[in-house]
Amino acid sequence: MSGVDGSIDWDAIRAAAAEATTHSYVPYSRLQVGAAALMHDGTIVSGCNVENASIGLTFCAEVTVIGRLYMAGYRRHQMVAVAATDQFGHRLTPCGRCRQLLMEQGGPDLLVDGSPEPRPMRELLPDWFGPEDLPA
Repeated sequence: MSGVDGSIDWDAIRAAAAEATTHSYVPYSRLQVGAAALMHDGTIVSGCNVENASIGLTFCAEVTVIGRLYMAGYRRHQMVAVAATDQFGHRLTPCGRCRQLLMEQGGPDLLVDGSPEPRPMRELLPDWFGPEDLPA
């Protein structure tokens, strides 16, 4: 998924995110969202959004990805790229909540797909904070 020259196969990551939309549970918004993350070892971990009648307890696709990467044995800062899409093929930029979650898990150099091109997390969430900012 990542070439010898460090290039990232965004088409493969976007395809995994698009496929993940087919697993979404969205009886309220009907907006299927899938996300996929490329890990340092070339593995792609994907997830979908899962809605809840309370709306506030809905899992964004990126949240599902983070849970799945932990289930697969990955830990912080092992993601190198993330892409999200809806069922119509539109590329989506993560919401603020997901940006904070992705920043903590992927770090400021995590590349996030978006329009017009992928950008590092530090640009999407410039005033982020992490565990190191909390009192001991």
